[in-house]
Amino acid sequence: MKLYHPLLLLLCVPRFHHNNHIPPFMYQLCLSTRNSKSPCSGVEDMLFYTITEGKDQVPIAQFTSALKRTGLQPSDPRLKDCMEKLRQASQKSVGDIMMDRDLFHRCMAGSIVLLIQAFRKKFIIPEFDIFAKQINEIYYEVEKQTDGKVADYIPQLAKFSPELWGVSLCTVDGQRHSVGDTKQPFCLQSCVKPLQYAIAVHEDGGDMVHRYVGMEPSGVKFNMLSLDDEGDKPHNPMVNAGAIVISSLIKVNTIQGMCECSRVMDFVKKMTGQEYVGFSNATFQSEKETGDRNFAIGYYMKEKKCFPPGADMIDALDFYFQLCSIEVNCESGSIMAATLANGGICPITSERVLSAEAVRNTLSLMYSCGMYDFSGEMAFHVGLPAKSGVSGAILLVIPNVMGVMCWSPPLDRVGNSVRGIHFCQELVSHFNFHNYDNLRHFVKKEDPRRQHGDDRNKSVFGLMFAAYSGDVSALRRFALSSMDMDQKDYDARTALHIAAAEEKVENFREIKGEKFEKIWKIWKVFFPPFVVKGSSWLFHLQ
Repeated sequence: MKLYHPLLLLLCVPRFHHNNHIPPFMYQLCLSTRNSKSPCSGVEDMLFYTITEGKDQVPIAQFTSALKRTGLQPSDPRLKDCMEKLRQASQKSVGDIMMDRDLFHRCMAGSIVLLIQAFRKKFIIPEFDIFAKQINEIYYEVEKQTDGKVADYIPQLAKFSPELWGVSLCTVDGQRHSVGDTKQPFCLQSCVKPLQYAIAVHEDGGDMVHRYVGMEPSGVKFNMLSLDDEGDKPHNPMVNAGAIVISSLIKVNTIQGMCECSRVMDFVKKMTGQEYVGFSNATFQSEKETGDRNFAIGYYMKEKKCFPPGADMIDALDFYFQLCSIEVNCESGSIMAATLANGGICPITSERVLSAEAVRNTLSLMYSCGMYDFSGEMAFHVGLPAKSGVSGAILLVIPNVMGVMCWSPPLDRVGNSVRGIHFCQELVSHFNFHNYDNLRHFVKKEDPRRQHGDDRNKSVFGLMFAAYSGDVSALRRFALSSMDMDQKDYDARTALHIAAAEEKVENFREIKGEKFEKIWKIWKVFFPPFVVKGSSWLFHLQ
């Protein structure tokens, strides 16, 4: 039986569905061998030299830059202990701070599995630095859009400059990128509707929630006095009437004495990985003073007995205005969207915030009803769940891939951010993120989830299998097609390694000729196990 060290196995396992979900047995085995000097330190050394490109030491800034190219940020909670140790080491040094193997081992030991995934390109977007540059290109192209008008029916919103424009994204593995005005706080407004619906379903279940609110697109404006055909509940949770009823459900179920707004904000903070979440009291007061239409909707639903038992309509409206006034920025909003993309688990904390049922229901309704009167066109052209708000925000979810938050205050005639809509359309025109882009025989677009070396991987597999099976004719075909016969697999094995392990080295003499003879003479000196009746070359090298 051939033996492999568990951490070496880890380098070649496929990416798991959720961020950091390494099989427990493998993770424990890796940790349990940390004190065994050779195998673990060997893998850590390999990772160190991968990052430093073979150098014995590099400036810490170079390591940080390499980390960012994978999409990981030094502020990532999963790297908190590592970065703190690195900071402490930096404080003790004078002049340029260099990272050597010893410092790398001491600081990065607690996050070695995450770093291996990052630098071995096992994340959902393997070539993240290339992808980030493409996002920047789309951003600057969309920035040229000057159409639209900043919402002014809520006085506080009218104060924002139409020049503001930011985009942030976060993948289900916690890879992050931001460009533009991404730290500027703004109110969620209608972007809070999917969140409060998800919280209600998470706590009460979908069946309970949908006793009081429907799940069909309304076909009318979001703030119309309109109920479903039976006239006893709002069309869906993404219109104002539905959001007000959902607010009453959350409020009724809040423990007496607890602030229901704080409870919802706690949920939102967990979704953002404890990044920026605030509250704008000025916007809240503006909402109350100018919310005549919402009061009219509330009284209309009270007449039709749409509210759950024990609910107070005025309290529900007040709570709804508070929720609309919750603030995020693009960076924290993108993590919130990524939590929805990741099935309710926050990518940067690995904490489950929402149930799978809540996320599925929420994304379904965002897809069909999330973009006001543009929902049908959004589903057609972009094909992804999204929700917009009159503050200029668009919350976009690419299931199992990433979440995106776009923000630009100028709105089109139906209340969606002009630049935000344009960005979503350009994103899907460049990449195959549309729900139906992967149909058979469909025109293929770029897929950032695939490593650019996928075709190479296929050729490596064919070459290795031919060496393993002793298929001389296949080896001839590869050589004649100008294939690099010295290509390496995930363990840095060449076809010659495989042939040696399987005692089929002679098959290479014809293919590699004089070059083979030189290589083989060296191997017989340095790696005698290959000449002997050998099992795995990897086992012997350990």
